[in-house]
Amino acid sequence: MSANFHPLIYFIDYLLGIIMWTLIGRVAMNIFQKEDSQFFFMRVFVKYTNPLIKLFKPITPSFIIGPLVPLYVAWFFYMIRFYLMPWILGYSVMGMLSFPLESEISRQIYQFFNSF
Repeated sequence: MSANFHPLIYFIDYLLGIIMWTLIGRVAMNIFQKEDSQFFFMRVFVKYTNPLIKLFKPITPSFIIGPLVPLYVAWFFYMIRFYLMPWILGYSVMGMLSFPLESEISRQIYQFFNSF
């Protein structure tokens, strides 16, 4: 964690990031599996993302095809993380947090491959 943010900020961003990536993962998994598949990972993606999709149903346009609805909902979490959180924290530059979750993951991957 490179910046001096309160740990609660990191927790909120990590939670929103995990939700966003889970929704994106569901869309990617849906390319290869049906939503009612018995494959363990698909069942987990569907089980944990269905409540969010139902929550966003009132603002989801009807012209979006079913398999892409989780991507539409993930877009809201992206917008919250990139625009709303820095604005609430008082930063004048949007994207000031620069996605701590993804930064931490990329840093770990870089360290892993750099060790060889």
